[in-house]
Amino acid sequence: MSTPTLLPFPESLRAGVLVLGGGPAGAITALRLRQLGVGDVLILDARDFPRDKTCGSGLSPALIGVLRELGVWSRVAEVAYPIEGMRLTTPGGHEVDLPARGLEVGVCLRRDLDHVLLQAAIDAGARFVPGFRGKDLVEEDGRVVGVRTRDGREARGRFTVIATGAHAPLAIEPERKRTIHTMMGWWTGLAFRPHWMEMIYDAGLLPYYGWLFPETPERVNIGITYVNDGEKRNARETFDRFLDRHYADRLQGAEEVWPRRGHPIVWSYQVPKLATPGRFVVGEAGRMVHPATGEGLSYAARSGILAAEALAGVLLSGHSERLARATYRARCAKAFTGPFLAGGAFMRAIRSPWTDRLVAAASDDRPALQRLTHGLFSKL
Repeated sequence: MSTPTLLPFPESLRAGVLVLGGGPAGAITALRLRQLGVGDVLILDARDFPRDKTCGSGLSPALIGVLRELGVWSRVAEVAYPIEGMRLTTPGGHEVDLPARGLEVGVCLRRDLDHVLLQAAIDAGARFVPGFRGKDLVEEDGRVVGVRTRDGREARGRFTVIATGAHAPLAIEPERKRTIHTMMGWWTGLAFRPHWMEMIYDAGLLPYYGWLFPETPERVNIGITYVNDGEKRNARETFDRFLDRHYADRLQGAEEVWPRRGHPIVWSYQVPKLATPGRFVVGEAGRMVHPATGEGLSYAARSGILAAEALAGVLLSGHSERLARATYRARCAKAFTGPFLAGGAFMRAIRSPWTDRLVAAASDDRPALQRLTHGLFSKL
């Protein structure tokens, strides 16, 4: 995998579209802009690539479908680990195997995924400048015209796309946001079923869960997702209790290869305001994350495409910017509100004692099992 070509860091940078953030949301926005014919796209990021990113790293069928649309799935597949099924454990301890029949699922370390997507955008003609940590928006006459760093350096463009994830001080604050917490670690030498992931709805984490995702034939990622619900939990202690309950035996003799890491995930049931004059927000910066699973990659990818199409309409076809802003939010709301509300219903249902009964019934009912499989894998 080649390393992105770096530009010298000038005092002032200009482009038709600035994309602040080189992760999947930003890289896909830039890639799609270039595919649509937008000529001058500049990606800015605080860090150089490849770089580490804390994430469960699951690739859902929805995300893989978007990557196929963009023509980059073959590049990602080269560094991804394919998944053939999931072992699901319910709050009551009922276990069921869910084969991924007919569904493409994978796991890809974010260091690799993000690097591939950024390189694809660069190969398509986008420019990339690392070492740019945007602190303030540059505004003129009520319109965003660029971004400024803490030391006063500026990048300017006709449009600025904010793609900086959960910590997005330059995004548009929604009416209400919620936060999910995660903690994870990586091990080698731990026995696991090749090409199968594990998802455990532990009673101590409800309505969220813990997981084991194999990333390579030798290494696994084990983690938890939880919410504080008014009480201040210690992430490491919560993770240790989960490991003791579910993986104590298998961790004997395994080697923990990287330091444990955690990160917040922010989300909202409703798609918030996503654009103001000169500014569009994509991905988790716009709280577009599935509430029941914390999966945000597919929403980052789809919102990046929708933002690029709205911007291309203005830049190439003379569409009204005001209409483009409204259309972008409306298309995101149409695509995401249903899954977000369904996720809320799932979180309520998973606490019910009926969950175990339904899973037990599905185990003996092939059509029901297939529906359960498709539903869970599609929301990874």
